[in-house]
Amino acid sequence: MQIPSKTLQDLEFPTVLEQLNARCNTALGKEAALAIAPYEDQNTLTTVLGQTSEYLASFANENRIPNHGFDDINKELKLLKIENTTLELPGFRRIAALCKQLTQHKTFFKKFKEYYPLLFSFTERFEENTYIPQSIDNIIDKFGEIRDDASVELKNLRYGIHQVRGKINQSFGVAMTKYQASEFLDEIRESVVDNRRVLAVKAMYRKKVRGTVMGASKTGSIVYIVPETTLQFSQELSNLEFEEKEEIQRILNGLTNEIRPYREDLSNYQHYFTHIDITAAKAKYAKELNAILPELSGERKLFFKDAYHPLLYLNNKQKKEKTWPQTISLHGENRIIVISGPNAGGKSITLKTIGLLQVMLQSGLLIPVHERSTVCLFDKILTDIGDNQSIENHLSTYSYRLKNMNQFLKKCNAKTLFLIDEFGTGSDPELGGALAETFLEVFYERGAYGIITTHYANLKLLANELPHATNANMRFDNKTLQPTFQLILGEAGSSFTFEVAQKNGIPYSLINKAKKKIDRGKVRFDATISKLQQERSKMAKTGSRLQDEETKAREEAKKLEALNAKVKSKLENYQEQYDHNQRMIYLGNKLNDAAERYFLDNKKRPLVSELLRIVETENSKRKKTSAKEAKAKKVQKKQIANELEQKIVKVRKEKIVRKKKAIQAEKIKPRPVFKIGDRVRLFDGKAVGTIDKLEKNKAVVNYGLFTTNVGVELLDLVEAKTK
Repeated sequence: MQIPSKTLQDLEFPTVLEQLNARCNTALGKEAALAIAPYEDQNTLTTVLGQTSEYLASFANENRIPNHGFDDINKELKLLKIENTTLELPGFRRIAALCKQLTQHKTFFKKFKEYYPLLFSFTERFEENTYIPQSIDNIIDKFGEIRDDASVELKNLRYGIHQVRGKINQSFGVAMTKYQASEFLDEIRESVVDNRRVLAVKAMYRKKVRGTVMGASKTGSIVYIVPETTLQFSQELSNLEFEEKEEIQRILNGLTNEIRPYREDLSNYQHYFTHIDITAAKAKYAKELNAILPELSGERKLFFKDAYHPLLYLNNKQKKEKTWPQTISLHGENRIIVISGPNAGGKSITLKTIGLLQVMLQSGLLIPVHERSTVCLFDKILTDIGDNQSIENHLSTYSYRLKNMNQFLKKCNAKTLFLIDEFGTGSDPELGGALAETFLEVFYERGAYGIITTHYANLKLLANELPHATNANMRFDNKTLQPTFQLILGEAGSSFTFEVAQKNGIPYSLINKAKKKIDRGKVRFDATISKLQQERSKMAKTGSRLQDEETKAREEAKKLEALNAKVKSKLENYQEQYDHNQRMIYLGNKLNDAAERYFLDNKKRPLVSELLRIVETENSKRKKTSAKEAKAKKVQKKQIANELEQKIVKVRKEKIVRKKKAIQAEKIKPRPVFKIGDRVRLFDGKAVGTIDKLEKNKAVVNYGLFTTNVGVELLDLVEAKTK
């Protein structure tokens, strides 16, 4: 497939790639996304499209594809290529993570190969390697540090280091205790200089403390000294740490040499995840566009139904504006479409939509069309869109377009799709139109497929005369003179030249004068087209209104059915909940009776017997349920519990609100003066007692079986004592 870079630029394909780049997770994926180009091999293209479609399907089911993010190992791969090089610790961890991730992907796609057959087949190209991550994990722990048991020598060295550090701390502690007792140390006693513990010695006693001076404070009142006993062990520690570094280097050299033979496998793993990252980005992009994989036809047949321009769709989606879809068909009996109509009616957008969607599909991206769409593949896609005036080559617009047409004539064949905007413009209308008509006849004779936009009447007439070509127009509201962005096949479009001029304030006398200057046949031809468009517009509006009414009626019926089902479901749930609650109340009452009997007679055996009898009675009622029924019942119980919990929370909130209102009401109304003998109760209680004693805003309330001491502000007067 030969698709020139000019075609990709004309159709704004690089902008699509930039949007795809933004949806990649990895640096290599972003880089590869910008380099995407149309596939030359059809089998590879079909596979890539299928993989993207499978990944898109994963967003809608529970079998989500595992994470594919990774850190690139290009630096490590370069080092592995050079003998006697050693990888760094982070590099080993990246390699181990890559190997483990590949194993995870292979396991996942093997388990769900029925859902993702193409992605599973792709993973089968790569053999998993458990040896590399295991070897790395044996040397490096999860924190990225060398393990103590990475080698026997390292283990012994680190044990020695641990012992020496203990001796250093011990000797330092002895020295600090000694000099502290002699009052040679400052109040802070110790500090740290160059990662070493030092004694904070008063300057006047510096010569009485044996050791090495490491510095002094800014004021000079304190001298920092490493004790002499500690220095001996510090030298030993330095030697051991040097040996430790040498041993670690030796271990990492060995580990690098173990991994080096698998360099090609690691490079393939990175390629796999880069491809998966791009596939995931394509799937995310497709989800935002509501894009799908249409039917790929082996015949020369292209049918885009409800096709959206992806860049325009996303831009309007962000602005919350409507994007108009286009429906267009190219096949053996209708190979060339000539779109006419007024400027700003959407002709160029329709042309770019078809071209961009075709390029996207042939580059392995899903496209935003209706599921009943059908597409075929073209070996060449040629475009001539925009002004393309070349200042560098001193070419006018028309010269540039003629040069472009020359390339078309060389390359155009039966497997070519050509897209030309404003065909024949840039020169004298009659002469340019005649030349454009000749070009179109050549393209037609070679069996090419194409779409052109034009205002030339001779091209409209040619499309009407050729058996495998069709006229089309962009629908225009003749009353408001506003475009509707809908493509209508089968008839040419009026340019609405005079109508638009009149709408923009040009005097009618001048417009009428202009009409007399041109051929009367052309005016009548344009007027006839305009009238036909008006009639079609009326019919389309009537059909649209009837369709809307039918759709509304169906939606209302669906809503009523849904509401009925919802009400029925709620009634069933409430009934089940009521039955469950009644049963719980019944059981609660039985347990309460048993508890009350035990409270009175304190006999355990009758209590246990009664409890066993209740449990056995309940168990006899239970039916053995299947695993599915048990699970469903568990879910139902959980839902009921959640509803009850919500109701309890609601009741509690209402209770708090009532209590607050009551307290506020209490604050407003005057407080009663309590006397001994008054019958009272707590604000939030029901029990009524008598005041036996009053002292300093405290009251002793007698409830018969017991008394309690409470603040009078918490009491409510039930009945005052009668004199």
